Amino acid sequence: EEPKGEREPRAEARPNGRREDKAEKPRFMFNIADGGFTELHTLWQNEERAAISSGKLNEIWHRRHDYWLLAGIVLHGYARWTDIQNDGAFGVINEPFKGEASKGNFLEMKNKFLARRFKLLEQALVIEEQLRRAAYLNMTQDPSHPAMALNTRFAEVECLAESHQHLSKESLAGNKPANAVLHKVLNQLEELLSDMKADVTRLPATLSRIPPIAARLQMSERSILSRLASKG
Repeated sequence: EEPKGEREPRAEARPNGRREDKAEKPRFMFNIADGGFTELHTLWQNEERAAISSGKLNEIWHRRHDYWLLAGIVLHGYARWTDIQNDGAFGVINEPFKGEASKGNFLEMKNKFLARRFKLLEQALVIEEQLRRAAYLNMTQDPSHPAMALNTRFAEVECLAESHQHLSKESLAGNKPANAVLHKVLNQLEELLSDMKADVTRLPATLSRIPPIAARLQMSERSILSRLASKG
């Protein structure tokens, strides 16, 4: 409660004579741009939906807890789970486990969860740095590469099927022109699926000849982690 006699501070007048509206509390913004290569964003969406709908923003682990977990690791060091949990500044990461405190293996369970969660965050951060490096080197996927042929043909199959899905009903209704077109479309689909089957057969050998990501980006995972861990 506000102390009696104190009034809410008045907004300062703007040059045009209007007063500034009361400043809104800034939204919590934290992201790892992993490009969808990990399950992190799917987890965040499900967790945040559950946390917001239940009103238990501290009790259900979600994006905010991940931020403070990473902040604790930056301050205390890699895998220093006990030090992070005992630091009052990072107390929010203890909230989701309060209901399990009575269990005998409470600390072990808690530390294992933190380790698994950090491994996922670490993986997402590594991928984010790899994507940044790829953009810096202006690297793009070669559409003519054999590994991309399967994806291209799948898009063709999907487009062909969706654009002609009405033909089956018209053919059953006795529409002869529609029936003729349907047979042509089915033949095209059969040819595309046959090509995709051949692509799948060649795919393992093709992928084995692709240089590792670290080599193509000219950076190792260890160098990425050392850069992420360095201050500044």
